[in-house]
Amino acid sequence: MLASDLTQSLARQLYDARKSRTQLRHFSKQYPQMTIEDGYAIQREWVKLELADGRSIKGRKIGLTSRAMQQASQIDEPDYAPLMDDMFFAADSDLPLERFIAPRVEVELAFLLGKPLKGPDVTLDEVLAATEHVAPAIEIIDARIEQFDRETKAMRKVFDTISDFAANAGIIVGPGRARVSEIDLRWAGAILSKNGVVEETGLAAGVLGHPAIGVAWLANKIAPYGEQLNAGDVVLAGSFTRPVNAVRGDSFEADYGALGSFSFRFV
Repeated sequence: MLASDLTQSLARQLYDARKSRTQLRHFSKQYPQMTIEDGYAIQREWVKLELADGRSIKGRKIGLTSRAMQQASQIDEPDYAPLMDDMFFAADSDLPLERFIAPRVEVELAFLLGKPLKGPDVTLDEVLAATEHVAPAIEIIDARIEQFDRETKAMRKVFDTISDFAANAGIIVGPGRARVSEIDLRWAGAILSKNGVVEETGLAAGVLGHPAIGVAWLANKIAPYGEQLNAGDVVLAGSFTRPVNAVRGDSFEADYGALGSFSFRFV
C-alpha cells in the first residue's frame, strides 16, 4: 500500500488536473508497487476533495464489464467510481468541451434505484426488485491520467484508471423509462451515431451477460467499506459498445429503440 500522505497528494493532483484540463503521467509508472487497492484509496481521497467543495454523490458507475476489456486490463472483475452531481448533463443539449480533456462516448443502461442495496450478499433478483426504472444513458469518459504515455506510448494500467474516477467525466440520462418487468434487459440495445454516421451498436447482454449482475457486484464490493447503494441513486451498469472519440462540433444521437432516443453535441 502507498503511504497515506502520498495517496492524498496523488488525489490532489487528479483534483487539480480535472479543473485545469492538464493530463498527468501514469501513477503506475512513478510507483510500480501500486495496487488496485491503492487506486481505490486515491479515488476515495479525491471524492473527499470534491465533497469539501460542496459536490454530492448521485450514484455510481461500473466499468470494465466486458470480458475483452478485462483481459486487456489484466483483471478479472469490473471497476467502479462515484457519479458526482456536476457530472450530469441534460439530454438533447450542448456539452461544453472545456469541461473535458479527451472525451469519449459510451452507450449504457442506467438503473434508477427506488430502494437501497446493501451487501455483501445482494443478488440479481434483489437488484431488479430495488430498481424503480431503467433508462438509456450515455457515459462520457475522459483521461485526467494519460491513456497512453506521452513518451513510451505505453497504455495506462488499471490502477491509473481506477484512481482517475474509473475514467468517468459525465453522464446523460435519456428521458425514456421502463420497469424491469417490461423489458428483457439482456436484449436492450442501442445505435450510436456521430455526425449522422452509425459508429457503434450493441446489446446490454454484453455487460456481464446481464447488466443487473454488475449492480449486484457493486453493492457487494463496496459493503466492506461501510458503503451501500441508496434509494435515488443512478447506477451506470457498464458500456456495451466501444468508446467513440469526440471533438468540438461533433453531434451524437443515441437510439435505444423502445427506450427512446436522444441527442447531444460538443461545443
